[in-house]
Amino acid sequence: MIIAIASGKGGTGKTTFAVNLAYALADEGERVRLLDCDVEEPNDHLFVKPSFSERRPVEVPKPVWNEACTACGQCAEACHYNAIAVVKDQVLIFDELCHACGVCSRVCPEGALSERPVEIGSVEIAPAMQPFFFAHGTLNIAEARAPAVIQAVKKLVDPSAICLIDASPGTSCPVVEAVSGADVAVLVTEPTPFGLNDLRLAVGLTLERGLPSCIMVNRSDGRDALIEAYAEEVGVPIVGRIPFRREYAEAYSGGDVLVHAFPELRAELLAIFGRIRALVGSPVPAVPSQEDFSAREGVIEALTAGTAESYTETTIISGKGGSGKTTVVASLAMLADGIVLADNDVDAADLHLLIPPTVGQAHDFVGGLQMRIDEAKCTACGECAEACHFSAIRCRDEEGETRYQIDELACEGCGLCGHVCEFDAIISQPKKTGRWYLSSTPRGPMAHARLGIAEENSGRLVTQVRQAAAGLARKLMLGRILGDGPPGTGCPVIASVSGADRVLIVTEPTVSGVHDMERVLRLAAHFRIPAGIVINKADLNQEQAERIESIAREMGARILARIPFDRNVNEALMAGRTLIEHGKGPAREALIGLWNELKRNDHGENETKESQS
Repeated sequence: MIIAIASGKGGTGKTTFAVNLAYALADEGERVRLLDCDVEEPNDHLFVKPSFSERRPVEVPKPVWNEACTACGQCAEACHYNAIAVVKDQVLIFDELCHACGVCSRVCPEGALSERPVEIGSVEIAPAMQPFFFAHGTLNIAEARAPAVIQAVKKLVDPSAICLIDASPGTSCPVVEAVSGADVAVLVTEPTPFGLNDLRLAVGLTLERGLPSCIMVNRSDGRDALIEAYAEEVGVPIVGRIPFRREYAEAYSGGDVLVHAFPELRAELLAIFGRIRALVGSPVPAVPSQEDFSAREGVIEALTAGTAESYTETTIISGKGGSGKTTVVASLAMLADGIVLADNDVDAADLHLLIPPTVGQAHDFVGGLQMRIDEAKCTACGECAEACHFSAIRCRDEEGETRYQIDELACEGCGLCGHVCEFDAIISQPKKTGRWYLSSTPRGPMAHARLGIAEENSGRLVTQVRQAAAGLARKLMLGRILGDGPPGTGCPVIASVSGADRVLIVTEPTVSGVHDMERVLRLAAHFRIPAGIVINKADLNQEQAERIESIAREMGARILARIPFDRNVNEALMAGRTLIEHGKGPAREALIGLWNELKRNDHGENETKESQS
């Protein structure tokens, strides 16, 4: 039995549920395999504490340039990931954006681009782990091919065991890869407007994949009506709840296993598993429609202009989701003047829930190619399937005849198959993968987007949002862009931070928060971007808070704010308001202090620039 554990956004408790369910089942004598496929930010090992005895590198073929190049530019023209540019008769390959699709080396008329295997990550295995088998994958910092690492982890699925797949958050290609082939999908959420918004996306993904699905509500405070109403509406059952208790959060922050620290949870998790198991083979409800923003003419033209001659771009990111990143962005937006907002978290955009937009322009986003095989022309030679770097072309037998078909969800739209086919049997057309918007908000203009469910090229859509925000800042002469970035370290985050003036990293004093903060700090260092750190729920675990400060000193990052654990945060989110509007609580005061610190930093940076000039 394969159970995929996913969530529309990070920080909902997906890892907590996966780890503790594994222990609860293993303690009952079940054969269990826990496979952490959240390869950008694997966290399960922080609680399992395994002794890994085997490491398997994950390699993909990447292009290498040689001097036979004539700078014709065909490789750059064919690349759908903007990973190649021709500058002054020289080919530049941007390794961080390369998806290792093989198109560039295929189209090069001079053979000046060849492929070589490059390690992009690894799988670590603890086969003797007690009381269950454990393995996880790790994507190297600044790499884009998370699905390749996930595929390597999933090779360890044992059909005779209960296999728990801890998937990435969101709805893009890493999640599609993780949940594919599962018997049941468990979607972990929390009873907030954020949780509901992202749950809708996750439900759309798993039902589109034809998976029996269910909902597990974490941090339940007895006010789950909005989740209950949605579950009934779409026909996806709620299989259980874990209550909202500070002692659970404190135990989690130190890396404790909850079913060992709080034995009463074991019985509840076993009961939840029984309900999950009963769903195997059950009918899958219809995919619910997703809401879209409608545009109103004249909204952008009516925006008030400023007087700034240039702008700075600050992007707020986090190693893991659910750390409070969007709450921080929205609160800063309420305090700042002359800003442009950019919601770069296109996979699970949430900023609009706290800063409501009035859409002035809505645009389709074409993120790649949609490929299909013309069976009338196909000779079933299989060369396209052999060449595909994503295993997206599958062979099937129909009445004794061999046929090939492209799996749309596995296909990344690179177009290699069209270059390979000698019989013109591959048909391609531009593929709409999302929508992007220019909007007015009570705090200024906003650029934002929504990636289609299970779609690829979220990095390119992030770039589109940032370019739109920059255009608004220049046109309206506004001096600051505040960007709400995606979590993690993969392709969307790379697109969100590269070229920014500064990043703020929001983290929590937990073992997972510290681990993920360190990885995203390394990402910022890779791109040479100054980084500041905001510790959310700073008083939850003093030991972990001190670790954050120590790591920050070692890596040259400043602690800009310490936001205390405050139930006013949850109350404000439930009301769909920012903490500044909520008007009370120590977390609000800490956010005001953060804004004052950012203004002081801006003043110091401007003085430095003037003295240097």
